[in-house]
Amino acid sequence: MKDLKLNVSQDLKKEGKSFYWASFFLPKNSRINAGILYSICRYFDNIADKDNQDMSSFLEKSIEDIKYNKNNKVNIFLKENKINIQIFSDLIKGLITDQKKITIKDKKELIKYSYHVAGTVGLMMSKIIGVKNKKAFSCAIDLGIAMQLTNIVRDVYEDANMQRIYLPSEWLQNIDILILNGEKKIKPEQEEKISNAIYQAIELSEKFYINGFSGLKYVPLKSRLAIFIAANVYRGIGVKIRKTGKKYLKKRIYLNFNEKIFITVKSFFIFLFIPIINYKYVKIRDNLPHENL
Repeated sequence: MKDLKLNVSQDLKKEGKSFYWASFFLPKNSRINAGILYSICRYFDNIADKDNQDMSSFLEKSIEDIKYNKNNKVNIFLKENKINIQIFSDLIKGLITDQKKITIKDKKELIKYSYHVAGTVGLMMSKIIGVKNKKAFSCAIDLGIAMQLTNIVRDVYEDANMQRIYLPSEWLQNIDILILNGEKKIKPEQEEKISNAIYQAIELSEKFYINGFSGLKYVPLKSRLAIFIAANVYRGIGVKIRKTGKKYLKKRIYLNFNEKIFITVKSFFIFLFIPIINYKYVKIRDNLPHENL
């Protein structure tokens, strides 16, 4: 891990465009630490995706070093921000899952995977912005899961080209990897089935976004708007995909500058009425072993 460089703003600006956009609404110290966390997560994510190699051994050794080496950069950062190393370990376990051919069986398995690779990030981020109330931790995890589900629906074609299918197989009966990655010609009924699966994932993400928003009342006021904007900008990708109709898109959907401006302004006005809206947390997943750490 000697090559780990914490390119705080560079990584966020290049790879995490939605959160970079919203990070300007965070207090300076939280913005810096959020950027460091993103840089750390991006480093390991890039390792996990490296040239189709199995990087499981490296990832396993990395988490051991983080746990027991007090001079490890990640160990120092986690302790400074009062983040339990077990949460970060859960993230690495998710990345190790990605080292083999991925198929997700059902919704429960999809949620579990999304917790490992993104719910953990939501939980760690809640620590960075100073959330104290433990009731908020489930909400932070669910917001991370929501954003991962958006990732999944955006990247179906790209993931299929890496031998990964994150949409549950029970939603994609008789649809194989060769159909998803374009090697087989797709039939109209197959395209509809894929589109329906994507819609199901978007609908599921909506429930998790609402759960995430229900925890905003626990977030320090000075960071609350930034989290709300970041989530809504990301959520906007799913909304845009849904507006394309029953089509299987083979290119990544992005929000342009004007769309981000519109969502930001809209989020600001909705934010003013959050006390009236009063988002409610609804239990839609199993309890996780480390969500209260």
